[in-house]
Amino acid sequence: MANNLDTARNIPPGVWLIRKIRGKDWSLKTYRYMVLLITFIAYTSYHASRKPSSIVKSVLDPEPDKTLNVYPWPIGSVFLKDEILGKNKYKSEYTGWEPFNGKGGTKKLGLIDVAFLACYSLGMYGAGHLGDTLDLRLFLTSGMIGSGIFVGLFGMGYFWNIHVFGFYLVMQMVAGMFQATGWPSVVAVIGNWFGKRKRGLIMGIWNAHTSVGNITGSLLAASVLDYGWGWSFIAPGMFIALAGVLVFLFLAAYPEDVGFPCPNVPAARAEAVPRDVEAQAQSEGIVEKGKNVPIREGSGVRRSVGLLEACMIPGVLPFAFCLFFAKLVAYTFLYWLPFYLSQTEIGGEYMSVKSAGNLSTLFDVGGIVGGILAGHISDKLRARAITAASFMYAAIPSMLLYRMYGSFSQTMNIVLMMIAGLFINGPYALITTAVSADLGTHSSLRGDSRALATVTAIIDGTGSIGAALGPLLTGFLSTKGWNTVFVMLMLGALIAGLLLSCQVVAEINDKTSKLMRSTSGLQSSEVHPSQPLLSEQR
Repeated sequence: MANNLDTARNIPPGVWLIRKIRGKDWSLKTYRYMVLLITFIAYTSYHASRKPSSIVKSVLDPEPDKTLNVYPWPIGSVFLKDEILGKNKYKSEYTGWEPFNGKGGTKKLGLIDVAFLACYSLGMYGAGHLGDTLDLRLFLTSGMIGSGIFVGLFGMGYFWNIHVFGFYLVMQMVAGMFQATGWPSVVAVIGNWFGKRKRGLIMGIWNAHTSVGNITGSLLAASVLDYGWGWSFIAPGMFIALAGVLVFLFLAAYPEDVGFPCPNVPAARAEAVPRDVEAQAQSEGIVEKGKNVPIREGSGVRRSVGLLEACMIPGVLPFAFCLFFAKLVAYTFLYWLPFYLSQTEIGGEYMSVKSAGNLSTLFDVGGIVGGILAGHISDKLRARAITAASFMYAAIPSMLLYRMYGSFSQTMNIVLMMIAGLFINGPYALITTAVSADLGTHSSLRGDSRALATVTAIIDGTGSIGAALGPLLTGFLSTKGWNTVFVMLMLGALIAGLLLSCQVVAEINDKTSKLMRSTSGLQSSEVHPSQPLLSEQR
């Protein structure tokens, strides 16, 4: 095995150094744990670097909206050291920062958010294609360091005393383009290392990095705010850049790079590998017993899959449009739930903005549980579409119950909020992780083509457009009452479920045919335990 490993290509420098010091290599299980840990840290840093803007909004533009008796920025904002005096009076030690503290400052802050999300969504399509063409380790490293630089440059506007709106707008737009490199890359790396059997559960647990990143970013940005708002950007920027260095040194993006077979390359393209490598791969489920070990390809040049070809993979477009509506619902809760809680009488009382923000985090807790549960159920049933659609349909009554009975008491509100979070975020997490990885290694792809990053980018990029649209529509619909907003959310969940109808029918037919064959005692050579989880449409 050692001789074989010496010939493996593109070994990360840190891994190579540790090998030389130890005099022997790690096991396959150790590599997989390391991949999970490093990609978890990587995407945690991505989310952490997105939080500063929500933290410093109240510093850049401390004045409340004079037309409303509410704060103008419910979207994750933290108002520090403040108090409300009277009806429309506001006292703050912050004087704001031109051009955000003058007339139209609130709209400028909103424009920066929209510009970031637009560049992030559009950039993801190109980033996914590049991720499948280039070395994922180097591509991810470049994206993380680039993100750190431009997030930090936004904060440097404080120290350079820049008051030109265009500077901050451009910094956010370029940062959004670099941020688009993250999700397609980390999902592709996980897809390279883990087969389909337990992918849903593993990726459901791993997906908790989103919430961990949000919490980390908030704490990091708030902890240095007293030294100047610029540090709230520079510190998270340094965090993601350092995480990028960690990725460069230790992330083996492909099992082939460290001498192990890839579970996703067609088995017909095989070569002889040492018996101990083959035994480890089969015992740990990376390849099926009795099958050839796939040829090693690793970070070498591969024929990339174009966007149009990736869209033609059965199931990609239905899941992409489903995620559009699933993210629309999920991100509306993410951005507006603290505001909704502060404006809703719960148990006969109104809670403060700070308490509402803290309480809203329980929605994410329910979402973490939902992601793990959806992944585990889809693994057991071997039916991703049935699981995702069922969760989306269940989200409709959960949101209705939350709107109708959530105001009875704080306890009732917490319970119903977590249930809603479970059903809303469960399918969202499942589609962006396990489903994307499954479709990116679909059996309809022949030869040595890989579409992991490209498919992930198409699905999540389409979903991100919905993520931007949902909160925007809520800003208009909330003026007509919250019942109107919840009708929009329930309608979005219904459409998301209906968009998977063809995939659900295909999976049900597949299950029915298997059941009929098993009851009749017939064995078909067409059915193999390694059959793709997502039924192919012919």
